[in-house]
Amino acid sequence: MKIFHSIQDFSATKKTILTLGTFDGVHFGHKKILERVLQNTEIDKYESLVLTFFPHPRIVLQEKSNIKLLNTMSEKISLLEQTGIQNLIIHPFDESFSRLTAEEFVSSVLVDQLHIHKIIIGHDHRFGRNRTANIDDLICFGNQYGFEVEQISVQEINEISVSSTKIRKALSEGNMTLANNYLGYDYFLTGTVFKGKQLGRTIGFPTANLKIKEDYKLIPKNGVYIVKSTIEQETVYGMMNIGFNPTVDGENLSIEIHYFNFDSDLYDQEITVSILQYIRPEQKFDSVDLLKVQLEKDKKFALAYMNALR
Repeated sequence: MKIFHSIQDFSATKKTILTLGTFDGVHFGHKKILERVLQNTEIDKYESLVLTFFPHPRIVLQEKSNIKLLNTMSEKISLLEQTGIQNLIIHPFDESFSRLTAEEFVSSVLVDQLHIHKIIIGHDHRFGRNRTANIDDLICFGNQYGFEVEQISVQEINEISVSSTKIRKALSEGNMTLANNYLGYDYFLTGTVFKGKQLGRTIGFPTANLKIKEDYKLIPKNGVYIVKSTIEQETVYGMMNIGFNPTVDGENLSIEIHYFNFDSDLYDQEITVSILQYIRPEQKFDSVDLLKVQLEKDKKFALAYMNALR
């Protein structure tokens, strides 16, 4: 997949089949649209193109927006690459770009820059300044400028009834089964392992402390989870705590993973942690010994879950 960091950087050798949006999560609903794009580019004279934006438009346009996103940009690139899309434009979204009228966007961006043959969009797509234009306007522009418009119907999308908002809600409730079903893959966190206080090591539960540099990444509900990672080409299972470590009077949110049957040095390595199942909320214990007893129970539960998966 070729990646371009602005619309101006893109140059097409063929007419394009385009879809556009934020694609946060690259979930089942998005994949329905992306599959249609790919079906249309089976004919060699067209190439597939996804136009997305960074930062997220809501972060730019809504002063008090505290939206958290399902993917960092590098995660989104990886997920889109897996679909087989040929070209990805990540265009900087700013107030100037948001002020383009619908016709300016169509004529100067879609037609002049992106050379579209066809645009494929979801049923609720709106565009242009203040998002005032809709699918009917786009069809009129298509007739005027000579490109096709295909809409994914509400019925098709409702068959799987997916939205990034629903997934965010499920994650905020610790409902990993629902979130992962909507996504079509296990929700994951990507970060760098750093050296913590090493308290877990003293009670037989050494942990990898994960630092995620992107502050807009959505972290699921605080609590204990069953997780897995691929490390040195091996799948390693474990359990993860998200929270403040109240038993030892922790002050900052931490993400700590204890891997089963694994003892390699991960410091300064970037790892990806896929979250499989929520076990329980974080809680404060009267002593570290009682915490250790609970961790043994959590591990037993996690191992039983893994055996059931196999």
